[in-house]
Amino acid sequence: MPLVLYNTLTRRKEPFEPIEAGKVQMYCCGVTVYDYCHLGHARSYIVWDTVRRYLQWRGYDVFYVQNFTDIDDKILNRARAEKSSMKEVAERFTQAYFEDMERLNILEADEYTYATQTIDGIKQLIHELEQQGYAYAADGDVYYTVRNFPEYGKLSGRRLEDMQAGGSGRVSVENAEAQKKKDPFDFALWKAAKPEEPFWESPWGPGRPGWHIECSAMVRDRLGETIDIHVGGADLVFPHHENEIAQSEACTGKPLAHYWMHNGMVNVGGEKMSKSLGNFTTIRQLLDAPESPDPMAMRLFVLQAQYRKPIDFTGDAIASAQNGWNTLKEGLLFGYQHGEQLGWPDVADSAFGDAASMRIDTDSPSVQHFQTAMDDDFNTASAVVVLFELAKDLSRQGNLLTHQGKADADSATLRQEWQTLVCLSQVLGLEAQLEATAQTDGLSDAEIEALVQQRRDAKKAKNYAEADRIRDELKAEGITLIDKAGGITSWHRN
Repeated sequence: MPLVLYNTLTRRKEPFEPIEAGKVQMYCCGVTVYDYCHLGHARSYIVWDTVRRYLQWRGYDVFYVQNFTDIDDKILNRARAEKSSMKEVAERFTQAYFEDMERLNILEADEYTYATQTIDGIKQLIHELEQQGYAYAADGDVYYTVRNFPEYGKLSGRRLEDMQAGGSGRVSVENAEAQKKKDPFDFALWKAAKPEEPFWESPWGPGRPGWHIECSAMVRDRLGETIDIHVGGADLVFPHHENEIAQSEACTGKPLAHYWMHNGMVNVGGEKMSKSLGNFTTIRQLLDAPESPDPMAMRLFVLQAQYRKPIDFTGDAIASAQNGWNTLKEGLLFGYQHGEQLGWPDVADSAFGDAASMRIDTDSPSVQHFQTAMDDDFNTASAVVVLFELAKDLSRQGNLLTHQGKADADSATLRQEWQTLVCLSQVLGLEAQLEATAQTDGLSDAEIEALVQQRRDAKKAKNYAEADRIRDELKAEGITLIDKAGGITSWHRN
């Protein structure tokens, strides 16, 4: 079955055919670095990280580029409020972005590009548009002539006659700006410098680029004139991505991207997330709360939904995702907890549990069902069901090993099942940290073993009160002891 994806441009699912066989060029619209990332950002970057991971798992050589918008009115407003600079604000929140994404197990892009580092490319693109009759200068500003691009609206499905003037982006059309425009629908490519604002010299005078032209220039600068996949949130379809197409394709005469993909928005308690409604939540606010979910539970919450549909963030939904993650985590840790008991020879190897060193049966029903789901426009909701089936069976086998000393499946089968779960989970970025097996409330595996031995010695010395005390101490730490025939005591974490 071929990989098919939903293309916003054509409004239908299409088989994926890259420009160059086996390779994918993918561009993701990144954040404007003026504040901490919120739940909408979490959803978007989890989705595109998963798409990238799956393409790589399918054998594609993916070159993934993401930008940072580090020139913007919102950054300047924050800098004024803090009495700092645009550069200081942008650098602080760029670093915060990396910290938040790492917690959600989002892989770093192959390359990051910044608007401030692409000024020459931006000016060159504006110059070419001006030379070709798609742009005009007006008192230090430069505007794009929307009506000169006949295909304007093809991504969003909007027609100029149905649109309200002034919807050109992040800055409302002021009277002075409106008077400079030849047409109300035209949007800014270059903005003349205002007092006390950072600026760059240009043929049109000192100023800074508009938002839309930044991405057009960064795509061309880092990936070329036409790429395979351009991704972003649904809120970027219009006007940002529509304007990107108008700028880039008017200049080159070629498609900017063959496939456009957009993720749905995040609601909070049934309402659109916004600061004005008081339901605006940042990633770090959620994950640093006293009873915060595991970051992997947040990732699972996102992946259990169809990526193009809105999702509703509620306390119950996150609690359910946390329970689901607990189930998956138990399956993912199966090998560490029971591999030695099953006689697996490599449990002490440094590469044990590393998906990169595992070889799984790609013809197995689990892998086939997983691939069928993901090949259908990255249907992570169905793919997660496959993971749960594996994890639940491993959990059952773990209980048998713990309480009866043997499983009802052979060691080789359980090893393949566990490795399949580990590998497929990693494709979705769902990974249990190894340290989870090493410590619980301050007790490491070695410390537990030492207490078990002390209890064994106490029983030999017929000091049963001490043996009971150690058992109770371990129980308080979430450790259950199981005494077996022959003086053997096994233990497991609750």
